[in-house]
Order: sequence, then structure tokens, then C-alpha cells
Amino acid sequence: MGPFATDAVPLLHGVRVLDASRVLAGPFCGQLLADLGAEVIKLERPGRGDDTRGWGPPYVPGFQDLSAYFLSCNRGKKSLTLDIASPQGQDLLHRLLARSDVLIENFRSDSAEKLGLTPSQLLARHPRLIVCSISGFGRTGPMKDVPGYDFAIQALSGLMSITGPPEGPPYKVGVAVADILTGLYASYGIVAALHARGRTGHGYALDFALLDCALAAQVNVAQAFLTESARGQKPLQACVPPRQGNAHLQIVPYQLFATADGWLVLNVGNDSQWRAFCTAADAADLGRDPRYATNRHRVERRAELVPQVEAIMKRFSTAEWTRRLSAANVPHAEVRTYADVFRDPQTLARGMKVTVHDPAGQPVELIGNPIHLHGAPVAAPQMPPRLGEQTDAILTSVLGLDADAIDQLRQQGIV
Repeated sequence: MGPFATDAVPLLHGVRVLDASRVLAGPFCGQLLADLGAEVIKLERPGRGDDTRGWGPPYVPGFQDLSAYFLSCNRGKKSLTLDIASPQGQDLLHRLLARSDVLIENFRSDSAEKLGLTPSQLLARHPRLIVCSISGFGRTGPMKDVPGYDFAIQALSGLMSITGPPEGPPYKVGVAVADILTGLYASYGIVAALHARGRTGHGYALDFALLDCALAAQVNVAQAFLTESARGQKPLQACVPPRQGNAHLQIVPYQLFATADGWLVLNVGNDSQWRAFCTAADAADLGRDPRYATNRHRVERRAELVPQVEAIMKRFSTAEWTRRLSAANVPHAEVRTYADVFRDPQTLARGMKVTVHDPAGQPVELIGNPIHLHGAPVAAPQMPPRLGEQTDAILTSVLGLDADAIDQLRQQGIV
């Protein structure tokens, strides 16, 4: 790396985000912005907070409002409890919005209208605000008022139809991937809107749907359907890509194989790697076979080639394959568990496991921030907040309320 000018503060220093979302997609978006240095205030219901605080076990020992689920998407934030359904709570909310740059929300559309918090109403009152709305199906279309949940979105988006073994039921992805994808799309949309606001001076309304994001992220597989169906030579259903299980739709051999003692992912991405694999596997004749010389040939003859590779892969142990394939520069990977991953030198070198401390001073391990950059620091990892932990500090520093005013709000159940 060459020399870089280095900023004293993170990239989003000075940006205030009010995160009024719950569960995963919105909170994950807010966490990404906090990682880049934004001040992210998590707005929560008094006495209850985000649903995920109670989604356990496991919990941080001694803290029943700090579940592992909550820890995963709320690092680096401040927690403010506020009843926005009350007139006083709404007044405080708008005072906060007047001093904020971004609002992340996943309000039900009917609740937003009742509270006067639709994007158009918010921008009319706060014309420089960036309003990021996240929902299952977006703010338009016939399903705009239908609640959206990750599992249902994976089914409705077509993702489950391409996931799982070729035979048997469709599978969901092992994490709530539609939520995570939406949080990622939303964070980059917010950053783009912040950049544009510096040029135009006005705010923006962003509308993200879990369904849209899950569909967009299916890239080459969904595009294969569109390309094939546009030719008009097959019935639509015949254009639907079949489930490949742990194989690749358009590359062969590029899948999970059993070894003599375990499992290995083989990633033969081009023709030279195919020949290198065959040499490393003591099967040079197979590498010279013109029937399998190109990826197109291998895809077209998948059914006859893959069983041959399966038999070859069972000749050696996983460790022996790792030695052979590494020496031949053939991409491959062992299948690891989290126990393997979080003690791996590469994981540790990249800071993907970090240690913070809970309110009692005990160490808590968190997943790290994957953003690495030169020229500016990233925000130091911070423990996700307890419910309402920074309420008094925020009301004092941002809105100028004194202790008596805050006590009165607390007695009324507003904070």
C-alpha cells in the first residue's frame, strides 16, 4: 500500500441517524452506518424495546435484554426509549428529526399514516431529512400493506426454489438473508442520498422491499430464466433453472464432493483449472478428453462427468486433497463450522472477532466489521446498548432537556 492522507475521524462522522426500525433489516442497516462513524440513535419502545432483545437464549450472562440476536445487529448504537404514539413523544421525535440527517423506519403503513410519519409528511416537515423506509413488499403495489417476514420472502422471491438438493423440498438459506441483503442495499442507498444532499440541499425518501432485494440478489440464476424465456422456444416452466443442491448452475465441476474422510468444495472456474485439477488428481487423461475440454462441454455433459469426479474425490482424504489442490493452484475449500472459523488465523487477522465489555465490565465477543479502508479510521467496536441506556444523555445533549423535565417524562411513561 502506498502513502495515504489520513482523516482524524471516520467517514460518516457528524451524521446523525435515528434508527426507528425493529428486528433485523433496518437495525442491520443502522449498524453498518454506525461502523462507518455515524451517530446512530436506536429508538425503542419504553419497557419493551426491540423484539430481538428477548430472542434467546443465548444472552449475555446477567442481561436478559442483550440476546445474541440483538448483539448481532446493534453494535455501536445508543438506545433512546420514547413513546411516539403520545403527543409529547411525537413532539420529541420531531425535535430529534430536526437535528438528524437520516431516519430508518419499518413502520406499518397504516401506523405511519395515523401518526403523520409517512415519507411525504416527514419530508414536508423536515425537508433535508433522508427517510429510509423498509418493508416486506415496499410502499407501492398490491401487496404494499402485507407484512413481510424473511422466511416468507425467501419463498416468494424464488430463492427457495433454487436452494436445496435436486430432489426433495426447497430449502431456505441458513440465515435471514433477505433481511441482511435489504440492510445492505438500504445502507448504500442512504450513503448515496447523503452525497446527493450535499449537492442539492434537499432530502430524499428511499423505499426498500425485502422481496425486491431478495430477487435482485439472485443475479445470474434469475437472469438465466429471463434470458431463456425471452427466446420463446420453451414453455415458461421449462425455463425455470432446476435446483442444483451444492452444485453450480453454469460451471462444472463447481460443487461439494465427498472425500475419503469428509467433504470438500471444489471450485473449477475455468478450463486451465480443470486441467490442473485432473493432473493433481492423477487423472491427466480425463483432462485431455475433448468431451470435457471446455466449461460448456462440461455443463452439457454434467450427468456423465460429475460421477467420474465423485469417484476420483473419494480416493484421498480431505487433508491430502488440500495439499494437492493447493500445490496445483486449484480453488477449493474445506467445510468449516463456526468453531473452526472463529479460531482461524485469517479470521483473526482481519479483525472479524472483536472483544467489547458489557455493563458489568465482562468481556463479550462480537462479529467484527468487514469494512477495511485506508485514509480514515472506522468506528471502534462498541457494546450494543441496554434498553434506554442513553435516553437521558440524548435528551440532554441533543434536545437540551434538564433532569427535571426528563424525570417528568419518565413518570408519564413517555421515555
